[in-house]
Amino acid sequence: MDIMDEKQITIMDENGNERIMEILFTYEHPERKKKYVFLYEKDNPEEVIAMEYNDNGELFEIESEEEYEEVEEVFNAFNEDGFEEEEN
Repeated sequence: MDIMDEKQITIMDENGNERIMEILFTYEHPERKKKYVFLYEKDNPEEVIAMEYNDNGELFEIESEEEYEEVEEVFNAFNEDGFEEEEN
């Protein structure tokens, strides 16, 4: 599965419940060659989560604090760019 071709994916939360998530955007780290996806639930768009994914579409939690901080910076830049576009 190419995650970039999907608009929604289903994930299992920590309680074993299925959550249908919308894909906000994907990002590939140029040096690490890792891919990340930013997801949200349609009913709760303010809560965005980021996960790593591979070429098979398998999702993984981000475990390294350094990696999480880098991904958070990408998300913040995405938000800033989006707000700038809306203001113009």
